Amino acid sequence: MKTGIAGATGHLGRLVVQDLKKKTAAENLVALVRTPEKATDLGIEARAFDYDQPDHLVEALKGIDHLLLISGNQIGQRKRQHENVIKAAKQAGVKWIVYTSVLHADKSTLSLAGEHRETEAVLKASGIAYTLLRNGWYTENYTGSVSGAVKAGAFVGSAGDGKISAAARADYAAAAAVVLADEQHKGKTYELAGDSYFTLKDLAAEISHQTGKEIPYKNLSEQEYAEVLKSIGLPEDAARVIAGFDIGASKGDLFDDSKQLSHLIGRPTTSLAQSVKDALAQSEK
Repeated sequence: MKTGIAGATGHLGRLVVQDLKKKTAAENLVALVRTPEKATDLGIEARAFDYDQPDHLVEALKGIDHLLLISGNQIGQRKRQHENVIKAAKQAGVKWIVYTSVLHADKSTLSLAGEHRETEAVLKASGIAYTLLRNGWYTENYTGSVSGAVKAGAFVGSAGDGKISAAARADYAAAAAVVLADEQHKGKTYELAGDSYFTLKDLAAEISHQTGKEIPYKNLSEQEYAEVLKSIGLPEDAARVIAGFDIGASKGDLFDDSKQLSHLIGRPTTSLAQSVKDALAQSEK
């Protein structure tokens, strides 16, 4: 029984591989990646696998029984890329696909939710057994800006008082490993999010507490925040998308209090305080 991890050299994929190696022998795992040379440190078989190269996907998936399909990161291309993988999986005889979708994909107003809804529809129509991991926001999406906020003297965004039920990337990876290790999860949809929520004001307060510096949260309009992101080097399209995510947060798109994630992994999700501590430690390296 072989499990393929698509995108195994990405931030999430590497963590999933680490967790799966604790649950099954390394020879049962296959890294499906664009550049196999970058997967040598994973200690498992690696095969060339590019969502944009449908002619090669079937061969790469031969012998794979279970597939973790980690969502691509090219906004606007995901539905097509994922459909390539799902069609190839059906041809190759893959028996089960676990897909990383987005929190409340069926009703979310986030700009990326549409592509996830489309992928979910393709997956359901494929006839392959599936499980949907509707992942909430990674805390790292915000704590990656901690160092910059400390230097600038403020944390900026456009999420207002929106509640963000984020969890660490490692928490979501642990859930994927748990699901892949047990077929009882087939056919289920999980809304995965942190045990508790925070606002960006709460995040700024935590940064202030841990650094001993006054780091206020400055709430900007969507356009103002996009301009700030452009000023630090983000392309205009990316800046607009990220600012739009904060607007989604202000509408409740990133909130969930079901605690399905901690139930799956059998422990509390990583706290905001710990995530900020980790980010500050990383920035000092």
